[in-house]
Amino acid sequence: MKLSEIYSNKSKLTFSFEVFPPKNGDTQNLFKELAKMNEQKPALISVTYGAGGSNRNTSLNIVKELKNNLKQPVMPHFTCVCSNKEYIENYIKEIENLGITNILALRGDEPQEIEVCYRDFKSALDLIKYLKKHSELEYAVAAYPEKHPKAKSLNQDIGILLKKQSLGAKVAYTQVFFDNQSFYNFFDICTKKGITLPIIPGIMPIINYNQLKRIVELSGTKINPKVIQYFEKYKNSKEDTIKAGIEFASIQCEKLINFGIKGIHFYTLNKARSSIEVIGNII
Repeated sequence: MKLSEIYSNKSKLTFSFEVFPPKNGDTQNLFKELAKMNEQKPALISVTYGAGGSNRNTSLNIVKELKNNLKQPVMPHFTCVCSNKEYIENYIKEIENLGITNILALRGDEPQEIEVCYRDFKSALDLIKYLKKHSELEYAVAAYPEKHPKAKSLNQDIGILLKKQSLGAKVAYTQVFFDNQSFYNFFDICTKKGITLPIIPGIMPIINYNQLKRIVELSGTKINPKVIQYFEKYKNSKEDTIKAGIEFASIQCEKLINFGIKGIHFYTLNKARSSIEVIGNII
């Protein structure tokens, strides 16, 4: 099912999950978690890969498992940083030959150690322009309620999202956030500027206190000190932290649903339990 079909039913709330290739290569455990996610009949499952295309082959193996065995709509990540046109062209063919119809089009993170970094594609916009001319794939894009770290302002960032929409993007998935007000403000500005594509909030149920601090450091996501204090109470208990993460994410999602969002995209960290319990709490 294509993205345009998945989000065409305005009365139905959709759920999607994101996973990544395990660093230790243990895909068997991931497949067990994916089977649990699959029981929720998600709208789609997205699969990431590392900076500069690292882990791409493992990522594609996960995509094949999802499509051929779990029979679920799957959306591979498709990054362009440090890639030349030949590489992108071949990757398009590889994706299409698998029968994939949807991708998440991103600039991607620049790898730390690389001898040659091509500059054929400087941004996600460059990639989307190329896809529009050379592919039948439908593409989702990223959105940043608190603006992209490299953007000069939120308005500039929303202007880029508007350009992505004009180039055919079907849906936008947001960076993780922990303050719903930032999403509400972002959504309202987008609407006023003419953005009509579905904007799907990205939610990450916290399962580890140190992970929460690392997310904030890496992504630049803003977080209220009260939220840090909330999770700090449970930092010495893995189980209590998971339960607290489920409770916090459930409240977030309930408020987002009341706001009128069309779907929720869960950053699962390759663990099914928390996202599944959140879904159980809100439907």
